[in-house]
Amino acid sequence: MDNHLKSTIEKRINKVAENLRKNNMQVHYVESKTDVVNKVAELLKEGDTVGIGGSQSIFESGIFDLLRSGKYNFLDRYKEGLSREDIEEIYIKSFSADAYICSTNAITEQGELYNVDGNSNRVAAICYGPKSVIIIAGYNKIVKNFEEAVRRVKLLAAPANCVRLNCNTYCKEKGECMSFLSDADDITNGCNSSDRICCNYVFSAYQRKKDRIKVILVGEELGY
Repeated sequence: MDNHLKSTIEKRINKVAENLRKNNMQVHYVESKTDVVNKVAELLKEGDTVGIGGSQSIFESGIFDLLRSGKYNFLDRYKEGLSREDIEEIYIKSFSADAYICSTNAITEQGELYNVDGNSNRVAAICYGPKSVIIIAGYNKIVKNFEEAVRRVKLLAAPANCVRLNCNTYCKEKGECMSFLSDADDITNGCNSSDRICCNYVFSAYQRKKDRIKVILVGEELGY
């Protein structure tokens, strides 16, 4: 990356990090996705029960080898041969995990997290349950404010994830949420597909439990 661009990105990351800390979230910065594994390892203890949310950022960060190393009780929702019932059981067990690892759809410059889910096991775990929540986020997730966070999901995160998950939705086919077809472009307006992944909307600001949410900010693009 060009050093001038890197300097500009790091200034924005520093601003976001400061505001996340003001909201009682712990912040860690790594320059590259190749540094994520070591940082996650620092935040876990051997023997921890660890759950994960569905996330392209998790796949790109390469932490699966760490989680499957045998050091942890990994609630592996991606293990081969699992039935839908097995996966649902893992979702429930994850709510009492020592640590839950996921990403976020957007982070505002004011230090707030914005997340939208279909099954909603991820947003539920972010809000309550796991003792520690570790969020891995590339700098591309940073947005100016809440309005930009909403648009980011409708124009980028949701369409890309629907392609990844092969969901039968308008945004998968058109590349943007159908809410832009009307004047009623509010937060929850969208399709009525049974595959819709935008069902529950969570905006995380000041946290009562200091440092429960730990955000690893990555100095390069990661995920959607």
